[in-house]
Amino acid sequence: MDIARPDRSREKKLRRLIIGGAGALVVLLITLGLSRLKPAAPTVERSTVWIDTVKRGEMLRQVRGLGTLVPEEIRWIPALTEGRVERLVLQPGTAVKPDSIIIEMSNPELELAALEADSRLRAAEAQYTELKVRLESQRLDQQAAAARVQADYKQAKLRADADGELAKDGLIADITLQVSKVTAEELSNRNLIEQKRLEIAGEAVAAQLAVQQAAVEQQRALARLRRSQVQALRVRAAIEGVLQVVPVEVGQSVTPGTNLARVAQPGKLKAVVRIAETQAKDVQIGQKATIDTRNGVVPGRVMRVDPSSQNGTVGVDLSLEGPLPKGARPDLSVDGTVELERLENVLYVGRPAQGQPESLVGLFRLETGSGEANRVRVRLGRASVNTVEIVEGLKEGDQVVLSDTSAFDAHDRIRLN
Repeated sequence: MDIARPDRSREKKLRRLIIGGAGALVVLLITLGLSRLKPAAPTVERSTVWIDTVKRGEMLRQVRGLGTLVPEEIRWIPALTEGRVERLVLQPGTAVKPDSIIIEMSNPELELAALEADSRLRAAEAQYTELKVRLESQRLDQQAAAARVQADYKQAKLRADADGELAKDGLIADITLQVSKVTAEELSNRNLIEQKRLEIAGEAVAAQLAVQQAAVEQQRALARLRRSQVQALRVRAAIEGVLQVVPVEVGQSVTPGTNLARVAQPGKLKAVVRIAETQAKDVQIGQKATIDTRNGVVPGRVMRVDPSSQNGTVGVDLSLEGPLPKGARPDLSVDGTVELERLENVLYVGRPAQGQPESLVGLFRLETGSGEANRVRVRLGRASVNTVEIVEGLKEGDQVVLSDTSAFDAHDRIRLN
């Protein structure tokens, strides 16, 4: 028969309590340890991110903008008068000389006005010639009358002198001498008056001819204007270059001032690029630049900076100081890079995908000897096209991830495979 053993039952209960407490303690410790573990770092393929090393030395500050090549000299040829387009002599792309005819127009009313102006000019010239002959004839008559008076005066004076000698010898009466003197004095006064009248007559002739000459010149200028307007119906290039645009069609009526054609000199090109206004504040005239035409790089310089911005960008004109590569033509898309300054002995790294100059950003720095990268706070300084100055947060030799890491904003570390 079984014998009851109470001490044995107590040992079993105690053993169960000890085992249960130990198990609970282990579970508690495991839970506490797991709660203190950091979340698992996300894994990133090293080949998919851009990693750069912080360097110390000279950093070249540059700004870049997109733009096009445009001719330095562009000539829009306007219509000088109203007319109707009769013929397009040349098509865009044609090389032209200054006297090359691009468009022929017609204006019958203008041609008639030119003929009338020529007729009025000839009439005015005929009137001038007739007036000149008539006034010259009158002047000659006046001159002849003055000459007769002068001759009479000289004869009277000789007679008075002779009568004076005869009167001294008592050969003639005193009354005769007095009459001779009075006659000589009268003719002397008449001679002075005629000479003055002759002088005034010359001035009057010059004045009347000047009035008529002014009328002739007025008609000549009007006729010249009408003829030039008729000649302007044959639109010429005015400069040597290439015809770029002819924005009119045959049969179209145009008014004065309408642009008829555009001519440019393709051998003299410049680059016009647009640079972000936040970066353009340091661009100055005379700074060095390079222009990438996709078929070669040409050195240049800043020749003009727009005083105002449009859509957040500023226009900058770059002169080309080297030979143009093949295929360079107006309206070709180019990249322009302007050299702002050279910074000596600074920490710099490649420009990160996120973060602006003079700002505080978070970058993942690779830990030496491990495959992990931890986020660090980095203060950026002045920036260039591809590099940026490091003010604080990194040291020379540090490696950082420059790719876009916005997908890991919730993590302070990542693992690189």
